[in-house]
Amino acid sequence: MGRYVFTSESVTEGHPDKICDQISDAVLDAILTVDPLSRVACESVVNTGLCLLTGEVSTTAKVDFTTLARGVIEEIGYSGARAGGFDAHSCAVLVAMDQQSPDIAQGVDEADDHDGDPLDKVGAGDQGIMFGFACDETPELMPLPISLAHRLARKLAEVRHNGTLPYLLPDGKTQVSVVYENDQPVSIDTLLISTQHVAEIDGVSDEAGIRQRISDDLWVHVVEPATADLAIRPDRSSTRFLVNPTGKFVVGGPQGDAGLTGRKIIVDTYGGTARHGGGAFSGKDPTKVDRSAAYAARHVAKSLVAAGLASRVEVQLSYAIGVARPVSILVQSFGTGKLADDDLTALVQEHFDLRPGAIIESFGLRTLPGERGGRFYQDVAAYGHFGRSDLNLPWENVESTATMLRQATSGRVAAGSAA
Repeated sequence: MGRYVFTSESVTEGHPDKICDQISDAVLDAILTVDPLSRVACESVVNTGLCLLTGEVSTTAKVDFTTLARGVIEEIGYSGARAGGFDAHSCAVLVAMDQQSPDIAQGVDEADDHDGDPLDKVGAGDQGIMFGFACDETPELMPLPISLAHRLARKLAEVRHNGTLPYLLPDGKTQVSVVYENDQPVSIDTLLISTQHVAEIDGVSDEAGIRQRISDDLWVHVVEPATADLAIRPDRSSTRFLVNPTGKFVVGGPQGDAGLTGRKIIVDTYGGTARHGGGAFSGKDPTKVDRSAAYAARHVAKSLVAAGLASRVEVQLSYAIGVARPVSILVQSFGTGKLADDDLTALVQEHFDLRPGAIIESFGLRTLPGERGGRFYQDVAAYGHFGRSDLNLPWENVESTATMLRQATSGRVAAGSAA
């Protein structure tokens, strides 16, 4: 396609589904901080006046789940008279946790294919496929549409929390449509921001007046500062800017829609640019390859792009429950590779250890919550798990692996360039 428009969306931490992701990952943080070898699969549900925690946990940690959930909800901003029907202090919190199935546990505890190597003994916590992706459209090697959508969503939350726009409420969504020519982004076609707000702003209560006020404020306080450092940025005269298209957005959060852990998997990853295996991240301990292998696949893809071996890379991994080594590994560079895709795949197989035990150890996935004051996974539960310049994420650190890949392929890349 010579010219096309691609769109990605993000949501704020006050979106009902994102509330659930953060609660589930706060549970994971609290448990792993005390007992790093715990097994956790926590799902959360929110609705008007209700928060439910359910799933499977095997741990020695003692956690007050009710207090923990209320703390997350309050931190997001659902507290007091402005809570909009969902108040951290008055909502019901129900907890229904079971023990992990022994049939699953035995496969994770001792892999079917181990040969005595400690890292070989940890089997995958489930079967499944995971994708990792990277491209050179942004400095963080993420697709531009999802990168911009996250920027806007983070800034929208920031101006709410710091009081710049005190009439904003926690729920919100952003969407960015980028124009591509020959697979390169050239301009921003449309920005869409839907944000919850109070019913009256400085005496203005009519829908048209409120929407115009919010639109003007968001352009100045959200759009411009969030995109000021970009080479490709929106322009008020040429970029279509849509704000609260229905006219108003007063009823939101769990009062407006029920929320559920794991229902924003495209927001969490690449905004639809890359394929997705279907597995969610939040609330899952690192033995669940839905999470840990997706992080590893991103690390591999980003390493290949950072090494200059391709400008666009997608990595697919697949696993079988109770088996340590991946069932399959595939690298695709969509015609941008300095080496053939089968050579890139062989390179990954040779230089990256993608067994769950090795991934967990390499990234410190069990110990990160304890090392960072009891909080790590909750911080990646909103605004994306990849390309985060605001967080020190181990799977995003690819300097050493990119250097290793450049050294390993220097002769072949040079020969290909000469040919």
